[in-house]
Amino acid sequence: MHLKTHGEFSSDPDETYIVAYKQLLKGQDIANLIASETAERANNIELLVLSACQTAAGDNRAVLGLAGIAIRAGARSTLSTLWEAQDAPNTELMLKFYDELSKPGMTRAKALHLAQQSLFEKYPAPNIWGTYILVGNWL
Repeated sequence: MHLKTHGEFSSDPDETYIVAYKQLLKGQDIANLIASETAERANNIELLVLSACQTAAGDNRAVLGLAGIAIRAGARSTLSTLWEAQDAPNTELMLKFYDELSKPGMTRAKALHLAQQSLFEKYPAPNIWGTYILVGNWL
């Protein structure tokens, strides 16, 4: 499951959200969505990509932010952002990530690593290529 949207993290749960079509999905909404999807399919979401700003940002009350909420709700792994994601580099990284992930025997961790390496060549600043973190199952 891939969600490309806008988001915000706050230590106040009511101010933490991602933007859905006509509403804001707060942490509990995301947990409920993942839990219902898992129940309907009789298995967990293997990979949830939260392609929005600060989806892995957390504090002492919510470690790993929305990514942590997704893992606790049943997603096996999340690919999430530590800070603001810039649109053009973000798109390049995602295209490379999915291209690598489609190769036989490729792990999520290796696909992310290769995508980050390719982005580094064009954008050497770590706040560009290092935006994403993989949480949960890396295989």
